[in-house]
Amino acid sequence: MRGALEGIKIVAFEWIVVGPLATSYLGEQGATVVKVESHVRPDGSRFIGPFKNGVTHPDYSGFFCHQNSSKYSVTINVKKPSGKDLIVKLIKWADVVVENMTPGVMKSLGLDYESVKAVNPEVIYLSISIQGQFGPHHMSTGFGQLAAALGGCTDLTGFPDRGPAPCHGAYVDYITARLMPSLILAAIDYRRRTGKGQFIDDSILENTAYFFALPVMDYVINGRVWTRMGNRYPYACPHGAFRCQGDDRWVAIAVFTEEEWQAFCGVLGRPEWTKDSRFSTFWERKRNEDELEKLLEAWTVNHAAEQVETLMQAAGVPAGVVESTKDLFSDPQLQFRGTFRELNHKTMGPILRVGPASRFSRTTDVQFAPPILGEHNSFVLGEILHLSEDEISDLYAEGAITTEADFPF
Repeated sequence: MRGALEGIKIVAFEWIVVGPLATSYLGEQGATVVKVESHVRPDGSRFIGPFKNGVTHPDYSGFFCHQNSSKYSVTINVKKPSGKDLIVKLIKWADVVVENMTPGVMKSLGLDYESVKAVNPEVIYLSISIQGQFGPHHMSTGFGQLAAALGGCTDLTGFPDRGPAPCHGAYVDYITARLMPSLILAAIDYRRRTGKGQFIDDSILENTAYFFALPVMDYVINGRVWTRMGNRYPYACPHGAFRCQGDDRWVAIAVFTEEEWQAFCGVLGRPEWTKDSRFSTFWERKRNEDELEKLLEAWTVNHAAEQVETLMQAAGVPAGVVESTKDLFSDPQLQFRGTFRELNHKTMGPILRVGPASRFSRTTDVQFAPPILGEHNSFVLGEILHLSEDEISDLYAEGAITTEADFPF
């Protein structure tokens, strides 16, 4: 069996989450992804922990490994004339060019869409940035935390009696990364039908707004502005995370319908308070949600989170344990599906990495270990660009292929 995307060739000028994760998804399904770095300016995520054995080193970063499986790292100094020639050769070879640098950076290097199109007229060129490549705020810089704030995500995160709470990490970068493969595949399909490549200008801010469909449409249709509501939800009650037995153990429960409410009451043994008029209808429960949550947690705190999950699910009530990272590795469903895979990293040895979430029936994924810096110079120069050993030696001598780190770590 082969990867579904075998034969698709991608050159990636990428760093920090959004570009790397998007191309990793494609690489895992068989696309050949060449990641262009240098020892002067490597992907900055190589310097973000956790690090293997606590040793800060660009080839020991777990954060980098999370985003960069199934691709080849080549280290090219684009400021050297021969380095620029190598980039041009890679662009001629590629079907797709992906970059998520600050707007203007690629143009300053002579690698913007118009320049690339001049040497590869059918190229598909994807640019990812905070607010797009054009417009009054196109030069906005930053990471996903900024886009989350601009896109309304931060304002809705947290509890109503407190200020806005940021999402964990660059949350909307991960949203954008999951949308990018669809854009690239749509452009490839278009090119196969028309012979024409194209430029794709993607805005992380607009992806964030797209992701917030419910609050956006509620404002458009009804003029309502959503505010922070903690773990609650307008169309369910109870809806939240409730403390259980043990240290920091919780279970999430969501009751949407009257049938689910009756099943929920049955799981609790139908205590007297479930028959109280304050909880007789959905709207009464919403009006008395504070008291309802206190009464519910007085029950959950006497049970293990896994027990509550089992009882609720068996009765048809949506519920799930709030799992820690450690819990994920012992989750029976994830274990059955082989979610965590052991990959052989060149410097760290065996590492565990999340595998592709989807399983294809007619093709297999081809996930392999994330690369150390410049690991595949010989493969890319020899097998992809078909350079001779003498030509490769000359490139090393000139410094067009970087080999030594020029940064502190």
